[in-house]
Amino acid sequence: MTWRRMTFSNDSSVKEFILLGLTQQPELQLPLFFLFLGIYVVSMVGNLGLIVLIVLNPHLHTPMYYFLFNLSFIDFCYSSVITPKMLVSFVKQNVISHAECMTQLFFFAFFVIDECCILTAMAYDRYVAICKPLLYKVTMSHQVCFMMTTSVYTMGFVGAMAHTLCMLRLTFCDGNIINHYMCDIPPLLKLSCTSTAINELVVFIVVGVNVIGPSIVIFTSYTLIISNISHIRSTEGRSKAFSTCSSHIIAVSIFFGASAFMYLKPSPIGSVGEDKVSTVFYTIVGPMLNPFIYSLRNKDVHIAVNKTFKKSVLI
Repeated sequence: MTWRRMTFSNDSSVKEFILLGLTQQPELQLPLFFLFLGIYVVSMVGNLGLIVLIVLNPHLHTPMYYFLFNLSFIDFCYSSVITPKMLVSFVKQNVISHAECMTQLFFFAFFVIDECCILTAMAYDRYVAICKPLLYKVTMSHQVCFMMTTSVYTMGFVGAMAHTLCMLRLTFCDGNIINHYMCDIPPLLKLSCTSTAINELVVFIVVGVNVIGPSIVIFTSYTLIISNISHIRSTEGRSKAFSTCSSHIIAVSIFFGASAFMYLKPSPIGSVGEDKVSTVFYTIVGPMLNPFIYSLRNKDVHIAVNKTFKKSVLI
């Protein structure tokens, strides 16, 4: 395949990039296009469906589902920022302007940090519900939940602005071909012909705060939860407590495992292909799986689905 030569402005900086996509093997392009198109559709329908269910059913208006509503909203937006542009790479040369690339980078960073923080808030919610049930309504009041979600989006905005502003200071004159399916930080830094030391420092600080910090909170929350559950004498009680936490543990493992591998490893370790696969898990696969992880074994969601279906039939 012949790539278009890079376009420069008068100061020799790149004005547009070419995204190579997930793979360069022609025989895989069409199958992967339909695979990821299917994943995108399922992700959109699943997350939007969960949002509608939570809004329409008053018995789901609790802190747990308030945070789940925000997680579904974040995943819905997250997928829309990444997947459509990725699909283009499977069918034609994927050209993206410098401005579009920086915009995608901002929203990617914004929603990925939001997801880190909302998963942390959900872990804290489960800790209070299981370990301090008598204080749950007071501790997780509407005001507290609102403040927590406001903090989530504030953290996302600050982190995204830090990454984007640091990227805007760079000059890209060593090439315009991004060996990725989106404008991610590591492949962009490889194209810079100016020093990336500040960018790398910001990556470790922002990612460290938003991955290591939340990981500690989540680990501590579940350590206390498991300790509390182990003292429950009733087998049914232990099973119910574990079932409310298992879905969250699965979602956290997928997201934090893949993102930590991508950003917290030394740069020489791992190939570009491994980085792309790792990114797929927390940008595309995770948002698709979350609605199913949180609803398949959830009786409250099943009841909400039945009620909504019956109302629609009666109408």
